[in-house]
Amino acid sequence: MLVRLLYASRAASPMSEAELAAILKSSRAHNPAEGLTGLLCYSDGIFMQVLEGGRDAVNARYKSIVGDARHRDVILLSYEEVAERHFAGWSMGQVNLSRLNPALVLKYCETTRLNPYAMSGQALKALFDELVNTGAIVCN
Repeated sequence: MLVRLLYASRAASPMSEAELAAILKSSRAHNPAEGLTGLLCYSDGIFMQVLEGGRDAVNARYKSIVGDARHRDVILLSYEEVAERHFAGWSMGQVNLSRLNPALVLKYCETTRLNPYAMSGQALKALFDELVNTGAIVCN
């Protein structure tokens, strides 16, 4: 059974470009064997991620993230059973923030600042869907 999980968390300390690149590299190396796909966005000290895959694999990864000292204030925004993956093309894609149009953010948020703590899971998923359609995802 496939599931899709969407969460947000605050970084325990600011992440450098190198640290974020290391997280993505590790995800891209390990996710295929676990059958995980998805997208990661890091902005203003906040992680937003969608994970797709088998229920056990997704749950295990989320449990690992909740226990990871690099994350705090982890919040589950959405968890659903799905018939098919929406982000199957990426073992872990990354949102290219330089291509993040403020008007697109405003469509789903109260302001032009991307803040998942003030958004519904459905709105954040819709934003991710639009980012995929506009080519604002850095592929692995």
